[in-house]
Amino acid sequence: MREKDLKRSRSKPSKKKAKMGILGDGAALVENLVPTGLITAASKLVEAPLGLADVATRLVESIAINSITEKTRRGRRVIIKRRNLHSQQLADLTNLYFRMADIPIRFWSKVEDWQRWEVDCFEMLNGDRYRAYASGARCVVAEKLPGESLWEHLNRGTLTRPMLVAAATEFRRAHQFWSDHFRGGWSHGDGTSQNVIYNPSSNRARLIDFEIVHEKSLVTAARQADDLLVFLLDMVGIVPSRQWLPFSTTFLEAYGDGEVIAQLRKQLDLPGGLAWIWWGVRTNFTNPGKVKQRLANLSRAIAQLKFYGEAASVRARNKRRPSISCQQIRPGMPTASSRTLAIRDRAKAVSPGIPRSLPTKT
Repeated sequence: MREKDLKRSRSKPSKKKAKMGILGDGAALVENLVPTGLITAASKLVEAPLGLADVATRLVESIAINSITEKTRRGRRVIIKRRNLHSQQLADLTNLYFRMADIPIRFWSKVEDWQRWEVDCFEMLNGDRYRAYASGARCVVAEKLPGESLWEHLNRGTLTRPMLVAAATEFRRAHQFWSDHFRGGWSHGDGTSQNVIYNPSSNRARLIDFEIVHEKSLVTAARQADDLLVFLLDMVGIVPSRQWLPFSTTFLEAYGDGEVIAQLRKQLDLPGGLAWIWWGVRTNFTNPGKVKQRLANLSRAIAQLKFYGEAASVRARNKRRPSISCQQIRPGMPTASSRTLAIRDRAKAVSPGIPRSLPTKT
């Protein structure tokens, strides 16, 4: 799969539907989606569980808000991402679903905001060798990165531990950048293996595709843990059972940040309600029982990682309550029996200048 195909629906919709979403015609798409809405579609999941895959598939198709082409410019291969005509309405509609399902991500709905974020993130992470720039009112042009996505390797059965180490190393490097938008560490928002390009010649992974952004309300560790979770959910339903834990722990050990991984462990429970639609997308509609079992095994494995234990000890020390009594910290420092009690007694004492009772009239 080439880079221009990275954002196609995993449910493999028909060619007639690939560009404009679930209804074929862009104008009809918005006119029909807005009245019924993703809200109605999602609410029917509870009433009709058998239609879950179909509804989730429609959700994936409907948020294909870009068309992507590959061309040669000035002798270099470039990827051109163009926002479709009704992209803002589609993004706003999808963001409404995210808010109702309490999923802390969103699409950049305004084209100019998306262009700025896409270019800035690409240049920040890949600007040492590659360039990206906004083109016109609706496009972003980025030089094509060498290699293939890990999603392609995953589906082909050629994913290896060195690839996972390279991906984890790149996530850790990216997470160390400061983001003015978040006023903290940067996070991707869509850390799927489709957005990790691995170059075997340099054994280097790079991140692409910055359509989605985390909500600012999330703390840094939670945002970055979500990036790792999304990456792992790609593998949960595809890799063989014998590879799930070795691959997952290899990825987390290479990432190596105990605080973020401790946060990740808290996010391994399957959600319910509307949020399950998006988890279905993330896990490629893998059987929920299988997902739950594999994530439970991963949670137990994380607890055995050395750096996780060290991070847990630090968290425990930071949670200790301070002593409620004064303690001697250096020679000559008064103890509670002398200093604290004396201050307390003076506060209770009546001032000599104030009579103990009001004067009486004579």
